[in-house]
Formats: sequence, structure tokens, C-alpha cells
Amino acid sequence: MTSSDIKEAFVWIWLPHQTEPVVAGRLEAENGNVLFNYGKSYLERVRDQAPAMSIYEPELPLQAGALPLPEGLIMPGCIRDAAPDAWGRRVIINKKLGRKGAGTDTAELDELTYLLESGSDRIGALDFQPSPTTYEPRSAKNVTLEELLESAERVEQGVSLTPELDQALFHGSSIGGARPKALIQDQGKKYVAKFSSSTDLYSVVKAEFIAMKLATLAGLNVAPVKLVQAANKDILLIERFDRLRQGEGWSRRSMVSALTLFGLDDMMARYASYETFAEIIRHRFTDPKDTLRELYSRLVFNILSGNNDDHARNHAAFWNGKELTLTPAYDICPQGRAGNEASQAMLISGNNNLSQLKTCLSAARHFLLSDDSAREIFAHITQTIEQHWDAVCDTAALSEVDKKLFWKRQFLNPFSLLD
Repeated sequence: MTSSDIKEAFVWIWLPHQTEPVVAGRLEAENGNVLFNYGKSYLERVRDQAPAMSIYEPELPLQAGALPLPEGLIMPGCIRDAAPDAWGRRVIINKKLGRKGAGTDTAELDELTYLLESGSDRIGALDFQPSPTTYEPRSAKNVTLEELLESAERVEQGVSLTPELDQALFHGSSIGGARPKALIQDQGKKYVAKFSSSTDLYSVVKAEFIAMKLATLAGLNVAPVKLVQAANKDILLIERFDRLRQGEGWSRRSMVSALTLFGLDDMMARYASYETFAEIIRHRFTDPKDTLRELYSRLVFNILSGNNDDHARNHAAFWNGKELTLTPAYDICPQGRAGNEASQAMLISGNNNLSQLKTCLSAARHFLLSDDSAREIFAHITQTIEQHWDAVCDTAALSEVDKKLFWKRQFLNPFSLLD
């Protein structure tokens, strides 16, 4: 079957606390759009079966018939959240077409192909199958980090994968982002593994480890991380928070990205804003006051750590069928910075996205924070970075060259600080 032949796919979902999926409905390709409708059996589930839950509302409410797409979207955002991004698409194209290198046109395959060809252990609680009755997970045996490294390097270099290496990397093809990564399981925990890239000009993996550790020390709710080595290369392991051990199996937690909460697609992501996010939190999230303070603290930490890749796919919420809850922070990765001036990926205050604390100060009221409370957050995070910088860099075995490169450039850049 070629990608042009794929006109439908079936959505399977793990309901809360369940270790096996059930079919929720059908996706259909129609005139360049992908439409969804729930299956009759799913809508009729009774409570003792684990009742049906909407994949996400208001986008896909529990009702019969083909559901209309939000304005401007070609597929439901909550479905697109489960699709692979740039890295996973390159892996799939390498596998299916033997196409090479970073310049590969990922538009050559359609969305249903990417959904059906990517690994089944994707982020969140969904998977996609060609059948509405038989669930067959697409996964690989647990492979070594050395094998995963070799696979990632071959994809980056545009070299076709051997069958063994193909299987090694395929498992992680469904996860998002543009950098090389994979999924692994070790000692009863599941991780996203991030690798260095051949194009890195500095230790990106260590920079993210340091940022995530400092964010935790600052009191933010952050996914646990650890730094390991394989084949003399650094690998960052980020513990997955969308998986819960249930006896011998795993349950999955349903998630949606902030981009989906905004009703935007990647082409419209420039309109995403922290102010809009704060408004959604006030009306739809659990513990809105604490959540607003957490999100504001993450924004401040992003600015003070040089992470301006805080786009709307790098924020997410758990969805339980009724309410949203902010997930732990992830992808806090300081970005390369030649000069002082920088901008965040999302708007902060009005149309202003400059990476400065004074921009955050002007947005504080949207987070139900006074100016004094905002300044207390600034001071606390700044002091945490200053106090723990040396110790966390030592834990990461960061070289003196990179340490000098990061300090006052990515971390605590003078442009970002209050006058």
C-alpha cells in the first residue's frame, strides 16, 4: 500500500487507568483534510467498561457523525499532537523511501501515513491502526543506547538504516521535535533519550540537563532527568510523565499541547501567547491560581536560562475528559545566542516577546500576580541559578569552555535582567 492509497486510519485510546486500548473512532482523508468520527460502540460504552471519554473538548466532543474541523485546521489538533514531528518524519522517510539527509521534503508523505508508520508508544494516550478490530503495536525490542546512537547518526548523515538499526530507531519515530531522540525503558521506567547532533556547536545535551536541574532546584515542576554516556557521547534521559506502571502493564495519560488549546496549527503558532494561555488556565484548569504561578515561573526561568524555544508545542496539559492539568515542564533547552538581544517563541505581553524580565513584569496581572510577587519570583530564580550553577555544572562534567560560553550568555544574560 502506498501513502496515496491510505484514506482511513482508526484511533485507539487508552482510557484512564487501563492498560489495553480500545478503538475510539475513525480518521478519513477527504479533499486534503483529515476528519474524525467516533465509533458507535465507543459512544455506547457503559460505566463498568470504563466509560468513553472525549479525546479532547471542545475539539472532539462525544457525539456521532463526522466532526467539523476548527477554523484554519486541516486535522484535529489533538490528533496532530500524536503525530511525529521533524525528526520522526525523517526516520519514516528514511525507512520507506530511502531519502537522505536533513533537507528531505517531509511533505512527500501524507498525515495518515505518518500516523500509521510511526511507533506506537507515542506521547499521550492515542495510537493509530489500519484496523478497527485488531490492535497490533508497532514497537521494537529494547535496544542499547549504542545502537540508537548509530541509528540517529545514520539518519542525520542521510545513510539508509540496516534492518536492525531501523528497528532500533523506529520505536521513537512518533515523538516530537527536530533533534535526534528515541524511546527506551530501563529499570522499570520509561524515558525519552536525546542525543547530541553532528551539527551541534556546543554541548546542547548538557545544556538541557543543566537547565532542567536548575529549574527543579528553583521549585518548578519538572520532568526528572539524568545524564548518561554511550560510545563516549552524552545522552540525556528524560523520564516520561505520560506513563504509569499498573502491575505488569502501563497505563497512558491523555495529553494535548498548548497549540491545540489555542486552536492553532504550526503555521499560526506565531499568534500563540502566554496571556492567552493564562486565560485558558483561569477558566479550564485544575488549581488555576497555583498553575498560573507555575507557568509564570517557567516563563521567567526560560528567559533567565536562554531557552527561547518555548513554542506552544513545548507546553502541554493532561486531559481527563473534563479538566486540564499542566504537565511537568520539559524541553527546557538553552539556545545558541550570538549577541544579547533575544525573543521568546510565544508572545508575552501584547505583541511583545522580548526575552526580558520587564516584559514579564508587564504581563504579571494576567497571571493574577502583583508586581511585588513577580519580582519575588525573579529574585528567587536568579538566586537559585547563581547559587547552584557551579555544582550543577560539575554534576554534568561541563567543560570550562562551555561553562564560560553559557554563563551570562544563555544563563543570566544581562539583556534579560531588570535594570
